[in-house]
Amino acid sequence: MTSMNTNAYDEKYSDRPVAIGVPVGRPNYTDNGQIPLHHHHQPGLHEAWSSGLCDCSSDIRNCCLTCWCPCVTFGRIAEIIDQGSTSCGTSGGIYGLITWFTGCCGCLYSFSYRSKMRSQYNLEETPCGDCLVHLCCECCALCQEHRELKTRGFDMSLGWQGNVERQNRGRVVATAPMTEEGMKR
Repeated sequence: MTSMNTNAYDEKYSDRPVAIGVPVGRPNYTDNGQIPLHHHHQPGLHEAWSSGLCDCSSDIRNCCLTCWCPCVTFGRIAEIIDQGSTSCGTSGGIYGLITWFTGCCGCLYSFSYRSKMRSQYNLEETPCGDCLVHLCCECCALCQEHRELKTRGFDMSLGWQGNVERQNRGRVVATAPMTEEGMKR
């Protein structure tokens, strides 16, 4: 590809929202021809969060939901971070059960997802360690993570699969032809 073609490609696709964490612009295909789902950054260079830990008032709706039912917000975050391998209901249920039986230790489960998210998007570990952020400010931490994923193009109410379908809308996705099982004459 020439530099002129590269710029035309980047201009054509630069305004599209990204739902699965794939960098906008020319895709960086793996050996098997698939686009990787994680950002890969240079070690030591960390990005700032899109909003502060105490910016909960910037999304009042999510702030209220998180204050009254943090298991829903956590479930949505976990489904996106796990790329659909666990559902919102499963993750939120586990969080709720841990909190119900221990009184407040859902943060010991949720902080690990903050760490995963920071790793996926190369975010700074601020204002302190992930465990301490969740232990001291659980609702604020969940709200910040929710806002970060929204800023990165996710519609949190759709879940992982809904976001993937939304991103792929209008694209032709190659699939193997359907075949019937068994022998035919």
